[in-house]
Amino acid sequence: MSPQNIIKKIKDSGLRGRGGAEFPTGLKWEMVKKALAKKKYIICNGSEGEPGTFKDGFILHNYPEELIKGIEIALKTIDHSSAYIYLRKDYYQKFKESLDKIIKVNNLSIKIFKKQGGYLCGEETTLIQTLEGKDPIPQARPPYPPEKGLWGCPTLVNNVETFYYIAQIIQNKYKKTRFYSLSGVKSPGVYELSEKLSVRQVLKKTNNLPNFNFFVQAGGGASGRILLSKELNQKVGGVGTIFVYNLKKTNPNFLMKKWIDFFFKENCGKCVPCREGVYRVRQILSKKKVYPVKCRKAAISPKAKLFNRVNQKTLMDLLFVLDQTSFCPFGKNVALPFITLIKKVIKFK
Repeated sequence: MSPQNIIKKIKDSGLRGRGGAEFPTGLKWEMVKKALAKKKYIICNGSEGEPGTFKDGFILHNYPEELIKGIEIALKTIDHSSAYIYLRKDYYQKFKESLDKIIKVNNLSIKIFKKQGGYLCGEETTLIQTLEGKDPIPQARPPYPPEKGLWGCPTLVNNVETFYYIAQIIQNKYKKTRFYSLSGVKSPGVYELSEKLSVRQVLKKTNNLPNFNFFVQAGGGASGRILLSKELNQKVGGVGTIFVYNLKKTNPNFLMKKWIDFFFKENCGKCVPCREGVYRVRQILSKKKVYPVKCRKAAISPKAKLFNRVNQKTLMDLLFVLDQTSFCPFGKNVALPFITLIKKVIKFK
């Protein structure tokens, strides 16, 4: 199959990137293919650093041949190219040997690189920075990696799941499915189901729909949006993560502290809104003098406590600034779970 036909087939499949941004995969490949350069790079992003997200690890363990096949297709499609597989540290330790064997048997120009940073290295410009031996700091876009990426060359960045499905598409096996990571349910794990399913349908099909009052974090285990049980007809989105929380037993203050500790640890500190905003949110949530939240419904445990009313407004203002002014998507990812939890679960009066 010619490179042009491969790209057309990917475009016709409707496949979108499975790393969270959901950019049309065929269009990204076409951009890199058409770029005029003597050298191009392909990067398989296996950093998968968000809590509750483990589908890429599942693919690396169960379908390494399909993953390498997807990267091989990219190498044949994009001229003058070589490839990297970028793995978080535990994935590197677990899967490097098995991947190297497949690469060697097929005589492919693919190198495996151990992730040098944390969650933020899943962002493609940050990932590229670390491959170049630089600090894990996100870069301004444009230019985008398909124009100017690794060492200034056109670069294709797709995640593990995307390359897996590339192989499926070219082998005529693609059934418009995706992988979902489920946590907080009776049967947690990774499930491959239709990409069109709603959150409710995923939970029902996996026999994981709770019989108690609950809410869901969908799209990511830290950055995902909060959905009430009546809102589950929405698609999962993001990286396909679903985290179920018992509405009565979950202390929203502890949950927010868990989130902000994660984002504080992973913050690169480059931009003021995100650096100072995350610090201030964490400071508010660590206050010892807290007051019970007054809820419209008595569904939340009476032990659930939060900050005083002055800090409520300060918190919402900080989250708004994080969402609107942060340099990269990290700040927006911080804001979304907090804002949706506060508006839907805590329900300030």
